[in-house]
Amino acid sequence: MNDGRVTVAVITHNRRDELLHTLDRLAALPERPPVIVVDNASTDGTAAAVASSFPDVRLLEPGRNLGATGRNLAAREAATPYLAFCDDDTWWEPSSLARAADLLDAHPLVAAVTARILVHADGAVFEDPIVPELRDSPVPRPPWLPGPALGSFLAGATVMRLEPFRDAGGFSPRLWLGGEEELLAVDLVAAGWWLVYASELTVHHRPSPARDATLRRRHGIRNTLWFTWLRRPLGRAVRRSAFLASTVPRDRTSLLAFADAAAGLPWVLRERRPAPPWVERGLRALEAPQRESGARSYVG
Repeated sequence: MNDGRVTVAVITHNRRDELLHTLDRLAALPERPPVIVVDNASTDGTAAAVASSFPDVRLLEPGRNLGATGRNLAAREAATPYLAFCDDDTWWEPSSLARAADLLDAHPLVAAVTARILVHADGAVFEDPIVPELRDSPVPRPPWLPGPALGSFLAGATVMRLEPFRDAGGFSPRLWLGGEEELLAVDLVAAGWWLVYASELTVHHRPSPARDATLRRRHGIRNTLWFTWLRRPLGRAVRRSAFLASTVPRDRTSLLAFADAAAGLPWVLRERRPAPPWVERGLRALEAPQRESGARSYVG
């Protein structure tokens, strides 16, 4: 079949082999989705390999590494009502995109559906440790919602309604990459949209060894602090910052992350807009599970 409702957006940087594997998997999907690849200034021949092996893929080359905001470029080019995010080391299971589109068709107040994630590593396949948190999300929800309500989403495993994504401005260039979903998610919920976990959807993840875990941790801590001060009430922001300071590794990377966050303080104060009370209630419900989570430690 050719579903015609979902475009797949893939961002990549210097992971040519992983990307080609992902594109092979996407090309085999029964939905036959259009695919847009944003090459974030790779230097390993990624763009040439995509153009040669997958001429039907729409290839965008911004000329610099845009991080997560490369997805914003794909969103501008997409001509379908829904946009499926996909990392260069993840791929969607056959028929999951069609099921996601069915869910979004049937529930016009849902902005995003996030899939179950299966990890392929060391010869085994297992559920990502984040999946139980999604499945057991304590965020209050109406009875008509087709699954657990979420306070955020995972970009590499989510199908998004394109219109609210564009209206919200997409991913923030300030956050670049690393926990970049949280700010967008809260702004979507504040605008009246719902985010849902859908266990009938599946994404596969074969973690790439080509990653800078230290830089990702630095950005993750910084972005968590920025989000906290941009959207949480003052008391909660202070407590969350203190909790982070007491639990992250006491090393140079954490120190640099806090210094980065402090350097952005003028921007944060200028853009600070605490979330509405109903959104804040959901964020508070998530605090205890996040503190106990084994999937959210800042390591690397």
